[in-house]
Amino acid sequence: MSFWENFWDIFWWFFTACVFFAYLFGVFAIIGDLFRDHKLNGWWKAVWILFLCFLPFVTLLVYLAARGDGMAERSVQRAGREQEAADSYIRRVSTGSPAEEISKAKALLDAGTISPEEFERIKSRVLV
Repeated sequence: MSFWENFWDIFWWFFTACVFFAYLFGVFAIIGDLFRDHKLNGWWKAVWILFLCFLPFVTLLVYLAARGDGMAERSVQRAGREQEAADSYIRRVSTGSPAEEISKAKALLDAGTISPEEFERIKSRVLV
């Protein structure tokens, strides 16, 4: 066997593996989207999964063509909810109570680190 015959065997093996993993990614993305979609009836979800089992490539392409826009919208909504939850958690953990924040700002004011205007700005921001 020559080097080029082995090279093309390796190339086709990698190409096949990439196509297979792309297919698996698509199937799991569709299954995740089906269960994330609360507007779709349970029977329709079962039909989509049944078709994914018996006509996988065709069903994958039809699903992406027919429901791709909704899939993207649900994904964006989910990402927004997750970002909002993470932001609220960070705010809750990183800041103390309003009284603690005002007392810290008062200590900075008394030490001369901040001006009275900055103290009032911090106080109004904390109390909002």
